[in-house]
Amino acid sequence: MSVPEGHYPEGYHPGSDEPRLNRPVHERYPQIRATSGYADPRVSATGPGPGAGTDQQPERSAILSARVALAVTIVIGQLWALNTATDAWMSGHVATAWWCTGFSAASFLVVLLAWRISPNDR
Repeated sequence: MSVPEGHYPEGYHPGSDEPRLNRPVHERYPQIRATSGYADPRVSATGPGPGAGTDQQPERSAILSARVALAVTIVIGQLWALNTATDAWMSGHVATAWWCTGFSAASFLVVLLAWRISPNDR
């Protein structure tokens, strides 16, 4: 199938052997206009109402963010302790492995304490 010259905009290179599939976007989808979206009369609301996205309780948000940061730090510490304990155990350094296990258990207790401090956030 040959495509007639001048049928496509300058610089447009069709990718299919079927000319009906190689039409420009505005010919293939006439319902999509350049003003679709911001000036379309069918759009009645542009987004959430006033005040959306603002922090309504900044103190609670700060507390939750601090707890998440603490929990992430402790999880990273527990992963380090697990790695170190495994290396120490495999190397025959049993005392170091037990210290790392104790650190991991203490870290778990700190996270449990942080969880119990304010049960009304759940």
